[in-house]
Amino acid sequence: MPDPATLDQLRAMLSAIDGTGFRRRPVLPFGLERLDAKLADGGLRLDALHEIAGATPDLTDDCAATTFLGGIAARCWGPVLWVVRRRDLFAPGLAQVGLDPKRVIYAEARDDDELLAIMEEGLRHRGLGAVIGEVKRLAMPATRRLQLVAEGGRTIALLLKRHAREGSDPLGAPSAAVTRWRIGCAPSAPLPVEGVGRPRWELSLARQRGGESFQLLVEACDATGRCALPAPLVARPRAAGRAARAAAA
Repeated sequence: MPDPATLDQLRAMLSAIDGTGFRRRPVLPFGLERLDAKLADGGLRLDALHEIAGATPDLTDDCAATTFLGGIAARCWGPVLWVVRRRDLFAPGLAQVGLDPKRVIYAEARDDDELLAIMEEGLRHRGLGAVIGEVKRLAMPATRRLQLVAEGGRTIALLLKRHAREGSDPLGAPSAAVTRWRIGCAPSAPLPVEGVGRPRWELSLARQRGGESFQLLVEACDATGRCALPAPLVARPRAAGRAARAAAA
C-alpha cells in the first residue's frame, strides 16, 4: 500500500500551487499540420491518458521517448509532476526541450501501486499542467483508473512505458490510453559543413481512439518543446503545388 505520509506530503505541496492565471486548452496541438491532421482530436487531449515508449530497448530510443514526453510537458500550461521509479532523469536534457526544471515536481515511488496513487493525487488536484509516471507494466484496470481521473480536467496524464528485461513489448498489453506512441531514433541529415543536423525521430502512433495508426519522420524537439518536419518533407508539398499550378497554366 502507498505510504500515507508520502501522500500527505504531496497533498501539502500541491495545495500551495495556484492553478489560476494559466491558459488552459482542451487539446494540446503539436503545431505541425501534417501531424495534427492525423490525430483524431487535432492534438493530444488534455483530459486523457497517453502512453509513450521507446521503439526498442536501446538507450538512445529510451532517451528519445523521454525527451519527446518532456517536449509535450514543456508545452503544457503549468507545473509538472514527474513520478519516477529510478533516479535517472537528466534535468539539463529536459531543459533543452523547453521543460524548465523549476516547473517540475519530482516524486519517487517505491512500486507501481504507489506510483499510481501519486499520479491519481496529482490529476485530482487540477492545478498541474501534466502528470507523468514511469512504469514497465500497468494493468488495464490501472490505466482505466488514470483515464477516469483525468477526464473532465485539463491536466494531461502521460505514462513512459519502459522495456522490461525480458524484451516484451511495453505497449503489448491492453490499455485505456487515448494514444499510444513508439519513439525511435532516425539518422540525422548531414549539414553542408562538417557535422550532423538536428536529431530525427520516427514517430509511430500504435493506437489512437477514433483514428488510424501512422508513422511520421520528424526532427527532435527544440528549446520550445516543438518538433519539426525534415526539410525535404517541408519542401515536397510546395514543389507539388508549383507543379500543379504550372500544369494548369
